[in-house]
Amino acid sequence: MDPLDEKIRTELEAAAFRRLLAHLRERTDVQNIDLMNLAGFCRNCLAKWYRAAAEERGLAMSDAEAREIVYGMPYETWKAEHQTEAGPEKQAAFQEAYRRTHGHPHGS
Repeated sequence: MDPLDEKIRTELEAAAFRRLLAHLRERTDVQNIDLMNLAGFCRNCLAKWYRAAAEERGLAMSDAEAREIVYGMPYETWKAEHQTEAGPEKQAAFQEAYRRTHGHPHGS
C-alpha cells in the first residue's frame, strides 16, 4: 500500500471503531458479561486494548481514562446506571470464556 492508502485505511478503521463505541454506548442493555460469554471480549477489554495502544505510542493513560473513552462516562457511573446482577450460570460461563481468551479469571 502507498502512504495515502495506509492513511485511508487508518481513517476507516478509526471510523469503524468510533461506530462500535457509539453502538455499545447505545446498547446499555447488553451487559459486559453477555459480550464476554458470546464474543470473548467486553467493554473493559476494549478499554485495556485502547490503553495498551496509547502506551505503545508513549502516552500515559490510566485504566479509568481508557474506560471513560469506551463507556462515554466514568465506569462507576455506567455500572451504577446500567449494570445488572448476573446469575450463577452467566458468571460460570463468563469465567470459562475469560479463561479461554485470557488464561486467568477476569476481575471487575
